[in-house]
Amino acid sequence: MEALIPVLNKLQDVFSTVGSDTIQLPQIVVVGTQSSGKSSVLESLVGRDFLPRGAGIVTRRPLVLQLVHVSPQDKSRMVGEEGVPRDAEEWGKFLHAKGKVYTDFQEIRREIENETDRISGTNKGISHDPIHLRIFSPQVVTLTCVDLPGITKVPVGDQPEDIETQIRDIVLRYISNPNSIILAVTAANTDLATSEALKMAKEADPEGRRTLAVLTKLDLMDQGTDAVDVLLGRVIPVKLGIIGLVNRSQLDIKNNKPIDEAVKDEASFLQKRYPSLASRNGTPYLAKTLNRLLMHHIRECLPELKTRVNVLASQFQSLLNSFGEPIEDKGKLLLQIITKFASAYCCTIEGTSKNIETTELCGGARICYIFHETFSKALESVGPLEGLTTLDILTAIRNATGPRPALFVPEVSFELLVKRQIKRLEEPGLRCVELVHEELQRIIQYCGTQQEMLRFPKLHERIVDVVTTLLRKRLPVTNCMVENLVCIELAYINTKHPDFTEVQLIHKTLTEPLEDFKKKEQRTDIKEGRPSSAAPSDGWRNKPLAIDGLSGSAFNAGPYPTPLGSPQNTPHGMLQRGVNLLPEVPTQTPIKKLSPKEQRDCDVIERLIKSYFLIVRKNIQDSVPKAIMHFLVNNVRDNLQSELVSALYKTVEFELLLSESPHIAARRKEASEMLQALQRASQIIGEVRETHLW
Repeated sequence: MEALIPVLNKLQDVFSTVGSDTIQLPQIVVVGTQSSGKSSVLESLVGRDFLPRGAGIVTRRPLVLQLVHVSPQDKSRMVGEEGVPRDAEEWGKFLHAKGKVYTDFQEIRREIENETDRISGTNKGISHDPIHLRIFSPQVVTLTCVDLPGITKVPVGDQPEDIETQIRDIVLRYISNPNSIILAVTAANTDLATSEALKMAKEADPEGRRTLAVLTKLDLMDQGTDAVDVLLGRVIPVKLGIIGLVNRSQLDIKNNKPIDEAVKDEASFLQKRYPSLASRNGTPYLAKTLNRLLMHHIRECLPELKTRVNVLASQFQSLLNSFGEPIEDKGKLLLQIITKFASAYCCTIEGTSKNIETTELCGGARICYIFHETFSKALESVGPLEGLTTLDILTAIRNATGPRPALFVPEVSFELLVKRQIKRLEEPGLRCVELVHEELQRIIQYCGTQQEMLRFPKLHERIVDVVTTLLRKRLPVTNCMVENLVCIELAYINTKHPDFTEVQLIHKTLTEPLEDFKKKEQRTDIKEGRPSSAAPSDGWRNKPLAIDGLSGSAFNAGPYPTPLGSPQNTPHGMLQRGVNLLPEVPTQTPIKKLSPKEQRDCDVIERLIKSYFLIVRKNIQDSVPKAIMHFLVNNVRDNLQSELVSALYKTVEFELLLSESPHIAARRKEASEMLQALQRASQIIGEVRETHLW
């Protein structure tokens, strides 16, 4: 069992070297208010006067004190291996002064004061950075203690206004460690119910399983009072017990009264004032109790500690591997990084990446969303007749006829108006190209989070430049192709398109009443004895019918007879009824009321524009994504690696491109040191025989 505490001391040395609090080691933490006698308790345990003393706050940095019991055999070994003087009975070592052995305890005190002033200043300032001191002596019991700054309320000297909060944070940082034993020190001449040390110990250890109370200055209690009830736990019960001590007075310290004499006087006082409790109080009993508690505590913590060390060693090994090995072949490494980046970029587009994003769409999925959601909705928002009024249509019809009154709807007016509407599809197409370009640019940053990119920031910058240049070079080509798609639609208005059935529907609607009229005329001729095959009169001969202004030559409606000079004979009512079947109505009221003929002409043009525009919009919706994929996405994907290799694989630039980030180099060093410490700790714990654990 005794071998456990030296194991703990070795572990503390290992982790103190790398300055890590990752592993919470078992230790005894001394807590108390300022001038409650904490340092005196530690000096009594050591048996030597070595801690800074004085009025006010003296302990201004945590002091991790490791007491090591040295047998004659251990001493002879240390004299040979660690450079300890042969005549030294007791000596000390500081972790920050490696290799130096202190045999004069006054020199140890001065070193503590100097090290405190170096970090905390000379005017009462405090610091959370600990001082590590190990004392070897045949007179001590093997222990590990932490002396903390005394709890204070009012700032003095250079202390900040929040000195109480700072000290409280330091204390809680140590006593919150579930593997620590709390030594709550309270002066006997104060009310135990007001003890700040017990209050903070209860916060960190509500069940009291690791709190031991120490009552100092028993000899300074008022006349007629004693501490029997307090020591027996009748006032405030403490599970691990309450131990009373008698400290040296300030006069004894000034007169350099030896601690062994002070311990004898303490025993005499306890025998005289508390004879029934003398065997369970005093400095020797406190040392044995702390040693026993610490050993049992280490025994309980060691299995979990071993598991924790092994898990952390595995984690830091993985972290060190992620930082990469030292560079040997720079050309080979550069090609590997370029290939890996290009592969990750292409996999992100294809959706075959190993690290699939779950929080948002990215890469190929986002491009698909742009095509089928964003672009489609943008096209659908462009209405066939948006921005086109009935008056605009009528004006176009009139302008297309020139100085002559129109018998038919000019074909030019339809083409002019439908081209104007088709031109409006170009902007959504170009915006779609821009969105896809932005996503391809965004993939660079997504792939740039690889560890190699973070390790070599110069290489990362150059890769981003090369890919950005490639994307920028393909952008005008893709934009030009999208513009050409719209221009192709504008170049030829195909009224013979298979889906453009509106012309035939309008033709059928308008010609059916004329056929009925023609059959009626033929029946009248037969009844009156005229031959049915008789040629029509001159006024009907070979004249194309201006049916509501719709020209047969313009829309392939064919010639239909109509009396030019007899408008009253025109089946006007039937024609009006046919046009009224059209569902669309003007969205705006014209300034001048249109004649029935003008109204019908405008309705026909609107219906034709809408039908043809929807055909073109469908074509654009299908062809623009294909053009973007071919000219931009696929081109970049296929040529990315060759562009990177040709731009970056140059021997003269290897040194610059593969210059490592200082941040990554520092993190690799830290991870390497921590891994070595964990491996050393695992080795130390592994040396403990299983019999020590049970």
